[in-house]
Amino acid sequence: MMAKRLAVISSIYTYLSHTQHFADRFLVGYPRSGRWHRPDVEVVSLYVDQRPEGDQSTGRAREFGFEVYPTIAEALRCGGDTLAVDGILIICEHGDYPNNEKGQKLYPRYEMFKACVEVFEWDGRSVPVYNDKNLSYSFDRGLEMVADSKRLGFPVLAGSSLPVTWRLPDLELPLECDIEEALMVGVGGSDAMDYHALEAMQCMIERRRGGETGVKAVQMIVGDAVWEAGEQGRYSKELLESALSRCDSPKGLADEDGRTQDLLGTGELQRLATEPAAYFIEHVDGLKTTLLMLNGAIGDYCFAARLKDEPEPQSTQFFLPPTPPVTYSACLVSKIDEMFETGVSPIPVERTLTVCGILDHCLTSKQKGGVCLETPDHRVQYRAPVRSQHCGPAQDGYTS
Repeated sequence: MMAKRLAVISSIYTYLSHTQHFADRFLVGYPRSGRWHRPDVEVVSLYVDQRPEGDQSTGRAREFGFEVYPTIAEALRCGGDTLAVDGILIICEHGDYPNNEKGQKLYPRYEMFKACVEVFEWDGRSVPVYNDKNLSYSFDRGLEMVADSKRLGFPVLAGSSLPVTWRLPDLELPLECDIEEALMVGVGGSDAMDYHALEAMQCMIERRRGGETGVKAVQMIVGDAVWEAGEQGRYSKELLESALSRCDSPKGLADEDGRTQDLLGTGELQRLATEPAAYFIEHVDGLKTTLLMLNGAIGDYCFAARLKDEPEPQSTQFFLPPTPPVTYSACLVSKIDEMFETGVSPIPVERTLTVCGILDHCLTSKQKGGVCLETPDHRVQYRAPVRSQHCGPAQDGYTS
């Protein structure tokens, strides 16, 4: 059988860029199940939007024998007249792009995706697409992208590596479980790292009874108001303690003299996280979830939930191996590889669409001074995959 032909559509191709993380693994392979796996894929074309200092696109093309084209359409057609690839990677993360008034980086993911759709429509054929990370900074654009995929009948896999990385401990909530409340803690800036944290939480709560039903309202607050909300019971301190207990990178005294510490009980959390942010999400089915971004206090992404009839919270850390080589990216590459092989995305694109809307609306709430924002446009409904998709013993495939 001939190898699948792959086009890469990228913002930049530099050291430690997302394009390097993903495209390189399709070029040279990656570890899977205790072996070195080489995907049955040939990268045949590349489009790169920007070439900053340290650009690797020309060097990779020369080393691996593919062409770099000046437009997306030419890359998909490999310089010819019709679509000439079997799959597409759209990797638009990193690069010199402006921010809007909400602080969102205006990555042209939508424009890149629509350029592919235009080729599909013109040539009368479509192929599977991986869209790295968020669909778009705009929920309306994300809705349109998913609608395009449904209309033309091509699979889309999107999102972050966090939902598929290893978990410490290896926790997967039971399918159709009853979740009473959930909380996530994370670290990093907006709107890059909060996206990762929101999607990690979403991959856990989508397994609840009835699946995802949509989002009724959101609110985002920052600063001391986050701690005040905790005192008012807006989020569970028991779940926060459980999530923090999974952190391997507490700051403060742990950095200074190596001692273990109860960040929440001693008040160190408030002292270290001087600019916290809280994202409150109320789902249509009544579930309430919270993301706390705690820069300065921790360096991990951890989740906790209270399940009905369970005496103790369920919690885990989404494990991020060292940089480089960012091995957790291989967990997601294995899912992309699976989609190219089977023609079916193993992860519902509606998960990414749900988070796209949550983040867009939360940042609108923040821009408006932290108001509670009703979200009647956010009625994305879907069910979680039956089989676990993350790296670890719970998954049948990628277990390394």
